[in-house]
Amino acid sequence: MNILILGAGGFIGHHLTRAVLTRTDWHVRALDLRTDRIAALTDHPRLSMRRGDVLAHAEWIDRQIHWADVCLPLIATATPASYVRDPLGTFDLDFTHNLDVVRRCAAAGTRVVFPSSSEVYGMCEDEEFDEYTSRLTYGPTDKSRWIYAASKQLLDRVIHALAEQQGLRYTLFRPFNWTGPGLDDPHNPAPGSSRLLPQMLGHLIRREPLVLVDGGRQRRCFTHVDDGIDALLRILENPGGVADGRIFNLGNPANQRSVREVAEGLIRHLAEVPGHEDVPATARLLEQSGQDYYGTGYEDVQHRVPAIHQARELLGWTPVIGFEELLKSTVQHSARPA
Repeated sequence: MNILILGAGGFIGHHLTRAVLTRTDWHVRALDLRTDRIAALTDHPRLSMRRGDVLAHAEWIDRQIHWADVCLPLIATATPASYVRDPLGTFDLDFTHNLDVVRRCAAAGTRVVFPSSSEVYGMCEDEEFDEYTSRLTYGPTDKSRWIYAASKQLLDRVIHALAEQQGLRYTLFRPFNWTGPGLDDPHNPAPGSSRLLPQMLGHLIRREPLVLVDGGRQRRCFTHVDDGIDALLRILENPGGVADGRIFNLGNPANQRSVREVAEGLIRHLAEVPGHEDVPATARLLEQSGQDYYGTGYEDVQHRVPAIHQARELLGWTPVIGFEELLKSTVQHSARPA
C-alpha cells in the first residue's frame, strides 16, 4: 500500500509513520514543517519525507495524491487556546486547506482517512456519543471556541457528500483525547503551546502553580496513542472494505477521569522520577474560570464519552491501555531527572 501522510511530524502523524514502517510493508510519503519527531526514520527505505508548509507544496501534494492509495490529511490546529486566539487561522487550516486536499483525492480516486474530532459532538447531552445517532450541538456564535468543532463537522459532511456524488472512498475517525509520549513538549513554557497533559506536566516540572480551569471538573476519556494507532492501522488495512464510508469513535470509555484527577495522577507519577520527589508536597493547584483563563470566546463541556461499538464490531478493536499506565508512560518519556 502507498500512503500519503500530511502532518507526519505531528502527534498522531509521527506515531502512525513509525507504526507503518515497523509493522507493515507499506510505503509512506510524508510532509510536515517539523521533522524532529521522526528524525530517526528519515533514512528508512520506505519513507520519503519532505519538510515544508502544506500551502507551499501544492504541486508536490497533487503528485503524491495520484501516487497514493490512501491519503491522511492530519494537519490541523488542535489546542483550545488557538481556537480562541486565532479563529480564522483555525478555520483556514482545519477546513479550507484540508478541503482542497480532499477534493484532489476525490478527483484522483484516492481514498481518504480523515481525522474528524470528538469535539464535533460539542455540548451533546447523551451519556455516550454515538457516531450515527448523537446530535452535534454547539454554543453561541460569539464563543469562538466552537470554530474548530464546526470546521471539522462541516468537512465531515463535505466528505460524505463527495462520496455520494463523486465516489470518494473515505473513513472518518474521531479521536477522544489521545495522549501519551510525544504529545507536546512540557518543557516549552509558552502559553497555549501544549495540550492538557504536557501543559500540566510542564507546570509541575517548573514548580509553577497548576491552574484547573473551572475547577477541573470536566471529565474526558483519555486514550493512549498506541491504542489509537492500532485502530488506525486496522482502518488503513480495511479488509473487505469494512471501513469504507464509516465513522469510528476511537476512545477509551474505561479511562474517564476529571481534569483534577489527571493533575493528581501526574503529581503521583512525577514523584517517582529522581529529583522530583518533592512534587506532592510543593504542587499548588489553583482554580480559575474558563473566561479568565482563555478569554470570553471560551466555552466547555462537562463530559465526552465515546460509544465504541462500531470499532469493536467492524474493526475488532478494543483499547487496552489503562489510565495509570498512560500517565506513567507520559511522565517517564517527558520528565527528565532533576
